[in-house]
Amino acid sequence: MSSPEAKLELYDDYASATESMEGQMSVPNAARNTTDPGAPNFSTLDEPIKDTFLRDVKAVGIKFYHVLIPREKNTLLRDWDLWGPLILCTLMATILQGSADDVHDGGPEFAQVFVIVWIGAMIVTLNSKLLGGNISFFQSVCVLGYCLTPCAAALLVCRIILIAEQTHFLFFLRLLVAGVGFGWATYASIIFLGDSQPINRKALAVYPIFLFYFIISWLVVSHTNV
Repeated sequence: MSSPEAKLELYDDYASATESMEGQMSVPNAARNTTDPGAPNFSTLDEPIKDTFLRDVKAVGIKFYHVLIPREKNTLLRDWDLWGPLILCTLMATILQGSADDVHDGGPEFAQVFVIVWIGAMIVTLNSKLLGGNISFFQSVCVLGYCLTPCAAALLVCRIILIAEQTHFLFFLRLLVAGVGFGWATYASIIFLGDSQPINRKALAVYPIFLFYFIISWLVVSHTNV
């Protein structure tokens, strides 16, 4: 049988081990940051839903601004998201979809526009990765999606022009508007994605981008009320 002294020593060892494991899990001096998403201590657990929603809307708006005025290259690549591309794709698909009641309407269906935009962006992104691009898959899709902004703006302008009775002049006006949107979208995407490609392969990476926005712009200019 063990002696009382041995039991006392075992109890003392257990008590000292328990005391060494005690402590506080919280860090009282580390204040949570809810304003700068890039900070390491950024947290939204205690933030109201309204503030989170307004901050996300502001972030999407800033990305739209940088596409319309493509000066800052790192905004879309650093804080990428797919909200903007989803909004633009839904807007364009809603406007471009053909009428199911008119057998002579050759416009694309809602799902067809979605497939053209998303599959096209994925193919361009895959081509960029195969050529040695140094950005992630979703960063590239984000840039290509946000750069649809000029094409979407051109579609809205063309839709307004279609309200009037169509003439040759209005057709060439719609062609001009769609061409400006196409050039703007292509230029903005090249500004954001150009530095991610090897110098000797930039032409191979730019051609699919050119073709992608050309197809979207053709859908814009070919959309009619017929």
